[in-house]
Parts: sequence; C-alpha cells; structure tokens
Amino acid sequence: MKRWLSLSLAIGLGTMALLSGCASQTPAKIRIGEVTRSLFYAPQYVALSKGFFKDAGLDVELTTTSGGDKTMTALLSDGIDVALVGAETSIYVNQQGAQDPVINFAQLTNTDGTFLVSRNKVDNFSWDQLKGKVFLGQRKGGMPQMAGEFVLKKHSIDPHKDLNLIQNIEFQNIATAFASGTGEYVQLFEPTASQMEKEGIGHVIASFGKESGSVPYTDYMTKKSYLEKNKESIQKFTSAIYKAQQWVATHTPKETAEAITPFFPNIDAAILESSVKRYLEQGSFAADPILKEDSWNNLQAIMESAGELKQRADYAKLVDTSFAKAATEGR
Repeated sequence: MKRWLSLSLAIGLGTMALLSGCASQTPAKIRIGEVTRSLFYAPQYVALSKGFFKDAGLDVELTTTSGGDKTMTALLSDGIDVALVGAETSIYVNQQGAQDPVINFAQLTNTDGTFLVSRNKVDNFSWDQLKGKVFLGQRKGGMPQMAGEFVLKKHSIDPHKDLNLIQNIEFQNIATAFASGTGEYVQLFEPTASQMEKEGIGHVIASFGKESGSVPYTDYMTKKSYLEKNKESIQKFTSAIYKAQQWVATHTPKETAEAITPFFPNIDAAILESSVKRYLEQGSFAADPILKEDSWNNLQAIMESAGELKQRADYAKLVDTSFAKAATEGR
C-alpha cells in the first residue's frame, strides 16, 4: 500500500511539474499598434518574420492603427499594449496633464523618413526653388510636417508664407492626390517616393531625414502603469527589437527586403530593396533601441519651431532607457 501511494504521489508530482512547466512556457501576449504600415519600420517586420519575438517567448499581435491620434487613443483606452508612433505623441499626452504618462522605452527610427518629391525633373536643386510653389504637406502637429517645416526654415523658407501649402488631405491619401495632379512638390515616405519615380510621376530631389538630423522619429511606448506591471515582457520585447536592428545592420538591403516582403505584398521587390538601401545609407534605422537625450532635445527643438510645444518635456520623466540598455548589454 505504501509503495502504491509513493508511486501515485510521484506520478502526481511529475504531472504537476509538467503542467507547471507548460504554463510557464505560455507566450506572453503583447498587442502592438503601429501608426501606419511603413517600410520605415523594417526592423519590426524582421523581428516578426524571423521569429525573434517568438524566440523570446512572446506572442506579438500587430495592428495598423492609422494615425497618431487613433494610435494614442487605442493605447490610452487599453485597446493596445504598446504603440509604435512618433515620440511627440507622448509629449502631447504629457502636456494634457495625463496621470498615467506614456513612456518611450525603445527607439526604432533615428531620422525623419520623408523625401522631397518634385513633379518635374529638377537639375541643380536648391531649396529656394520651392518659393511660390504648391506644396502638398502633411498633417499639422505630426512629425513629418514638423520636420519638414524645420528643414524649410533652416533654408530661410517660411512654409506658411513662402509656399502655397496644402494640409487638408489625409495622410493615406497624400500620394494619391499628388499622382492625380495636386501639388508641384510633395513630402513622401519610401517606398512611395520610389514608386512615384518608377511610374514617372515625380522625382526624389532631397531628403528631409538628412536635413533634420538625429531624432527619435518613431518609438515604442506604453503607459507607465503597464510598464511597471510587465517589465519582463517589455524586456523580452526590447531585446527582440535590438536583435532585429542588428540583423538589418548586418544584412544586405536585398536580404532585408526579402524578409519584410510578406508585409508589403504589392510592392515590387526591386523597389523594396532600393528603399531599404536608401534608409540604411542615411541612418534612418536606429542601430539600437536607446533613445538618447540629445535626440530628444532635437525633437523638441523641431516641435518648438512648429509652435506645437507648450513647454519642454522632461527626458527623465517620459523616457526609460533601462530596457534598451539591458538589451544591448545582453541582459
């Protein structure tokens, strides 16, 4: 009888241990809301396609939330756990006196991602050639428009006085509007800019990313309360992003283009490759997820120039680099 009880107890304990082990291996779910589907976010798609999140024990669900306001609303209402959006949105939330501030914990892009596209071929371009022209701009208060205005002002152009500036077209419709004949110049992301060139609709003549300098253009952020309750998952997430950033940095544009193709099924392979190459050459993909204070300050200088910043936001309050630093150190 004792022997039978001992055997039963051993089997029972073994079963419990097995079940416990299975439970501990259940992937932690993280819901990401990306502000738009953009090749600019190539490392994120590499992390998904190469299984880096899965390898880290995460079940990542990606949703395109289409717009900064919608993305932040989804985050604040718990519709998503993590937002991939411009760092300026966390500052806007802070300016509104949020009790549960939104914290930037990992940087994905390191420059503005837009290019100046001209309807006509331009030889020997100079920025003053834009004066008096119809310019199809971006949404007021968003990073593309603010970075664009910052660059224009650097070249002594007042975008609201020296240009015929159009800003009443939704982000997702800007390229279509330009293709339909609206505007002489437009500010576009890749791969749309290259597609315009291929179709003979426009010509890339300058980079706003090169002109505006290092800036935390797109970051991963979450509410402080979520961050404090899910530190282990956020660390795994950040480490997976860093792994993807390193992968992109050490592989050819063609290899990266192939890895992200499932996320851009309607884009020509050659266009994907050339777009990745263009972003790599100007340092648009952040080499690591650490959001540096000088970049944060440059962001706020751009916001101040656009008249969108009430007062400077405290880097120490809205940025937590502990997860990014641990990722780069292999912790």
